[in-house]
Order: sequence, then C-alpha cells, then structure tokens
Amino acid sequence: MNEQKFSKYEKARILGARALQIAMNAPLLIKISQEDLEKINFDALKIAEIELESNILPISIKKPFPKKREEELKRIKEKKISEEKRTEMEMEEEEEIAKEGEIMELANPEDEQTEESSEEGGEE
Repeated sequence: MNEQKFSKYEKARILGARALQIAMNAPLLIKISQEDLEKINFDALKIAEIELESNILPISIKKPFPKKREEELKRIKEKKISEEKRTEMEMEEEEEIAKEGEIMELANPEDEQTEESSEEGGEE
C-alpha cells in the first residue's frame, strides 16, 4: 500500500491537510475520471485518500527520535556511619517520638466509653 508505514494519527493528519488543499481548489495530483469523481460525490477527503494510496503525495512526516547518550552510571556514595553513631541517632529519634507522645496525651478506653454512652443517651 504505502512505501512508509504511517500511524493512524499521521495518516489522519496527511489526509486532512491534503483534503483541505483540494477543497481550496488545489490541482489534483492523480487523474480521476469525471465518472469516478461523481461516484465519490466530489468528496475532497476521498480524493486525498486515493492520492495517498497511490503514493504520489509530496507530503512527508518527520519523526524526531531522542538523542542516544551513552554514559556510565555513577554509584551514589553513602556516608559510612559507625554502629555507635547509628545507635545514638536511633536513641535521639526515640526520645523525640516519646516527647511528641507526651504532648498528645494518650486516650484512655474509659474516657471513650463514657463519651459514647452520653452521646447515645442524648439522642433519644
């Protein structure tokens, strides 16, 4: 069919552009008899499709491809931390978590039960 294999999007773009040219009275690139033109009802899109299938359209598609780069991957250097330093950091984090827990005050299950029972009793 075509020398090049076009995607459906490229084909739609080509046909649309050529059909617009034909609709604006551009000369036809292929000889089509008056009889055939009447059969397709002088449809510019059908004429463009016939021209595309006959491989005479001077419309081309440029497909840019990404530039290929070759480089070695570099490994990220991690800071080596001694076991003593690691345990010290973990202890600091645990202390911070404990302080935040004290500020938030932990909920007692007894408090929750009394609130629920008072809400249920107030609705009736």
